[in-house]
Amino acid sequence: MNGLVLSLFPGIGLLDMAFEEAGFCVVRGPDPIWGGDVRSFHPPAGRFDGVIGGPPCQPFSQLVHMVRANGFEPKHENLIPEFERIVAETACGWFLMEEVRAAPRPVVPGYIVHDQIVNARHVGSTQNRERRISFGTPEGHSLHLQTETFEPMDWDFAVTGDARRRPVAMLAGGKPKGNETGGRTSSLNRGAGVLPFETMCELQGLPRDFLSESPLTVTGKRQAVGNGVPLPMGRAVALAVLKATSRLEAAA
Repeated sequence: MNGLVLSLFPGIGLLDMAFEEAGFCVVRGPDPIWGGDVRSFHPPAGRFDGVIGGPPCQPFSQLVHMVRANGFEPKHENLIPEFERIVAETACGWFLMEEVRAAPRPVVPGYIVHDQIVNARHVGSTQNRERRISFGTPEGHSLHLQTETFEPMDWDFAVTGDARRRPVAMLAGGKPKGNETGGRTSSLNRGAGVLPFETMCELQGLPRDFLSESPLTVTGKRQAVGNGVPLPMGRAVALAVLKATSRLEAAA
């Protein structure tokens, strides 16, 4: 076992899955999917080696401007302060926060934070999906992710948790799959349909029959899977944390 980890905003648990594969023991905190409210959650101090999680990204998403232009506000408020509060209460040895590029770096007294932008295409996935990974320790250690030597020239758009949205495009080299052949991506770009749930699972690194036994509705499954961290990215991050924490233990 590589340490006891508290997972905040776990959702369906994709980031947790990656850390469990790396040998960490993960305890899931409250999440709205299961009726929990992180704002009333207070963890015990001194019990957890690390804290991981991705607060809701809607306040910092590229689509937030469209939402507000239509007279609405994001469904979720900025909950990064809650993440920061809980990290401080645990007094853990390290923490990792996953967010969108535009999200601010977390600030927790007593921790030095290093952040980096990671694209799933650079860590074994074809999905063009960027995330800001922030790693904090009292000593100021940073993460070193193992990335691919060459990124795939043909890539898939980032999936989202909202069935009403088209796949999200971000700046990238190469071209989207099906761009010239009339494949699934080009047809979706024309608004011809919604990405099948099985394809969403595949792009997130999951089996196509993932959640087949779940009581969630189709919409609920799409939201849960689309909002999760792609499993290839989670694995790369978890292995980088494992290496970093092993160095910390060796130095102690």
